[in-house]
Amino acid sequence: MLDTPEAVVEALRENNERPHGLQRTVTAEELVEAAEPFDEPGVLVTALLELMRSYEFTGEHRKSPVVFARVLKLWDSAPDSFSEWEAHQVFWRFKWVTTSLLQVPDVPLAAIRGWIDQMRTRYASADHGMQPVAAMGYHVAHHTGEGLADAYDLWATRPRTELSDCEACEIRHFAEHRVAAGDDAGALETWQPVLGGSMGCTEEPQMSQARALLPLLRAGRADEARSHHLTGYRQVRGNTGMQDEVGLHLEFCGLSRNEGRGLEILAENRPLFEATGAPLARLGFLTGAEVLLARLTEDGHTDTAVAGPPGRNWTAGELLSHVRSEADRLTTAFDTRNATTAVGDRRRARLAQRPLLAEPLPLGLRTSRTRLSAAQAAPDGAPATAASAGIEVPQDFVALVREARRLTAAGHPGDHRLWSRVEERLADGSAAHDDVLGPEELLQAEIADQRAYRLATKDRDAESSGELKRAAELYEGLGMPWHALSARSRSLAWLSTTDEAERDAIRAGLDETLAEAARLMTQAPTEGPDAEGRAERELEYLTVLYSATFAAYQDAVRELPEAAGSAAERFEERAGTLRTEAERLSVPHHVANALQFAADLAARRGDTARAEDGLLAALAAVDASGRPWRGSRPRALLAQLMLGKDEPARAVELLHQALADAARYDDTDFAVAPTYALLGHAASHLGDVTGAVRHLSEAAARFDQDGDHDEATDVRIQLADVLARSGRQADAVAVLESVLGGESAAAGDVRALAQARLSLARGLRDLGEYLPAAEEFLRLADIVAAWEDDRQVLTLVAAEAATALAMADRWDAAATAYERAVAAHADAPDPSLIIHMMCEFARLTMLARQADGLDTALDHLTQADAVCAAVPEDAEDFAPWYGRGTVHYRRARVLAEAERFEQALAEAEAAIAAHEEGAEHGEVPRAEAVRIAALIEGNGLARFQEAIARLTAAAARCRQAGLQEAAHILDALRQDYLKR
Repeated sequence: MLDTPEAVVEALRENNERPHGLQRTVTAEELVEAAEPFDEPGVLVTALLELMRSYEFTGEHRKSPVVFARVLKLWDSAPDSFSEWEAHQVFWRFKWVTTSLLQVPDVPLAAIRGWIDQMRTRYASADHGMQPVAAMGYHVAHHTGEGLADAYDLWATRPRTELSDCEACEIRHFAEHRVAAGDDAGALETWQPVLGGSMGCTEEPQMSQARALLPLLRAGRADEARSHHLTGYRQVRGNTGMQDEVGLHLEFCGLSRNEGRGLEILAENRPLFEATGAPLARLGFLTGAEVLLARLTEDGHTDTAVAGPPGRNWTAGELLSHVRSEADRLTTAFDTRNATTAVGDRRRARLAQRPLLAEPLPLGLRTSRTRLSAAQAAPDGAPATAASAGIEVPQDFVALVREARRLTAAGHPGDHRLWSRVEERLADGSAAHDDVLGPEELLQAEIADQRAYRLATKDRDAESSGELKRAAELYEGLGMPWHALSARSRSLAWLSTTDEAERDAIRAGLDETLAEAARLMTQAPTEGPDAEGRAERELEYLTVLYSATFAAYQDAVRELPEAAGSAAERFEERAGTLRTEAERLSVPHHVANALQFAADLAARRGDTARAEDGLLAALAAVDASGRPWRGSRPRALLAQLMLGKDEPARAVELLHQALADAARYDDTDFAVAPTYALLGHAASHLGDVTGAVRHLSEAAARFDQDGDHDEATDVRIQLADVLARSGRQADAVAVLESVLGGESAAAGDVRALAQARLSLARGLRDLGEYLPAAEEFLRLADIVAAWEDDRQVLTLVAAEAATALAMADRWDAAATAYERAVAAHADAPDPSLIIHMMCEFARLTMLARQADGLDTALDHLTQADAVCAAVPEDAEDFAPWYGRGTVHYRRARVLAEAERFEQALAEAEAAIAAHEEGAEHGEVPRAEAVRIAALIEGNGLARFQEAIARLTAAAARCRQAGLQEAAHILDALRQDYLKR
């Protein structure tokens, strides 16, 4: 019941602890109504200021000035009702009202300028400096575009006062001014204290992060842009007071070619379409959405389903029209109010921007819709669009076929793209066979051959084999036995089956092709007219040998880890024949193939020395072949070996060259995604966190594009680990949230996803987001409760959930989780963890200043003593001395907080004694226990001489043990006591 002023004040205090949002705002409105009947203006002042704050931070700028007018009336009539803090807020919030009035186009500029004049008068009468007033004048000038230079000088040259905006917010305005002037470099330099994390406030760095995204991209600092998008968006999503910032993240997604991510952001922020309390910020949100939607429609995705205002379904085209109409209306209203075109000019400039990158910037996030391309949209087995990556695509059909044949004869990977274009043109009727190309059956055979290859890369082996058999029949009919034999050998070798009878049939069929190849070779002329086709014949012959070797390699892999056996012997024979014949016929790239197969098997068997030698020899053969595009795969394999040998620098060099060659020669079948993942690991081993993040993000995006979503999830979990270990916990949390959001949380490896959720929960806890952390811990506890083979995991998760709930001040839920953890420990003991939980509860109980806090805290520690005592002497992974020392240390601190210093000192000395039992392992915790004992002696008991003597001896002991930092800490406390 809110029937007394005291009850209203208590309700105001409770409401102030809620996060900003609809519930807090509605409650604040109710509390103003509840405060009005009392003859207590002080209570009404507090309620009005709380309501104004709620409006400010939820974007209700239309309402804020009305509330402040009531505050000013009370200030003039009952100034004694204002506390010192509230009196300061009266002058501080003049600025809020000015910016709120600017947000509303219905308010005339004259009224806003009149408000600033009143602010100036009141500041002068209270003897406050004028810099904040000048800042408001600058904001009006920036908004209208009139008198900007003079207003900036008037503001920027005045000294700051206690009523100036916080430095982080002022830095944002200074940086924005430079961006508007076209000086991205200067703006980013100005922004450094905020973006670098050394300066911030309730609105920063998230507001600056949103505004710096495009300047960072334009400056080529894409890695920083990625990071600020990941961390900044988390802070603004769903926040009606941050509409403008959400719009900037949408714009960033459109201009960094991350339209899929942008659509997810739209879906997460649908309520913002209905937030009308801050029209200028709403215009910023709508403009960002318009940039994104325009990119989608330009790319041909007008009919793609998107999330728009609640209540109906939307396509990209429909939402674009709606957003554009609403934004046009608002723009006109502002420009009419201002009698300038400044607002419209800024909007038009944003809409005129083009994507800043040629390819999507990898964000490391899972998105439910990746950016579509014609190649991705094509059905399985159909040809990709003939967009070229450095390969000339002739428009003339005859020239196109001849160039495709030339590349095929050279073994160039770019031929696949041209053959796809050939097939496209025949299918859509834009070209027809020309007799100058030879028989039409030849072209049909070549197309079937290429179609078989595409199907094989999609693991559609049976269909691929069928196409090759068709090609073989066509070649036979054309009198081309070598081409037919090559196609038949591949139709067998590319079949994948674990059925042994089928494998026997494949081996028998390959033996027949080998025998036929040997027969044809004995009949082949070595001179005369037919000798001109010798090179082509020899290549087809070696292709047959290669097919047999490949099939033998597959059999040998299935036989692993056995190093010997029939499959291994067959492989050695086949690979030896391929290499010998390739050397005899001077075809180095087939020598490289034989060496690479053997090296790969050696690596799988753990013979890394042989594998390394084989790959180096294979690369030498590639160099001699004149076919440099064949070096990417052996380089990637060699890089894996180099990582295993702890030579990450060499691995990075090899991987970069492999990727560069694959791109240069249009090798679309090279395993780009795994190579980027490997490159990320190598960079991480080198300590190159930026490189690791970049490459792992790229790998995840590539795996998604390839449809390998489980692999993408695994890479993202690794990416999050790299980010967390490098101190970028907010980035890691953003990545893990995307991994565990939506469909991904129900798919993939259960254990890997559980580990990801544990990492997410710990990351949220480290960021101070205790309640979300606790929710993740509890969700995970329900998952692992069913793990009969690993019961101890539940003990861990339940304990961490309990601690997180206590940190979130949810004590009833924390007590339940605490009991669950204790019960789990009884079933699957983890004494170190449970002791830590109990000690944390003791610490947090004292921190919460509960009425019975001391008794409760000591009870937790008594339970910890019991856990420690119950551990068997021969228990593994538990150091009794450390457990006892931890409990004594925490009890010392609890008693010291309760000012029971003699008892506290005794506990601290008991902790010191316990840690001494740990010998060198106990030196660090012993030093900390000594520090606490000295603090109790000095600050609690005023026994400075004893404390000094204790610290002197302990510091000397730390130096002797090589613990210089600990010695420095103890020495600093000793010096402080000496001064006293």
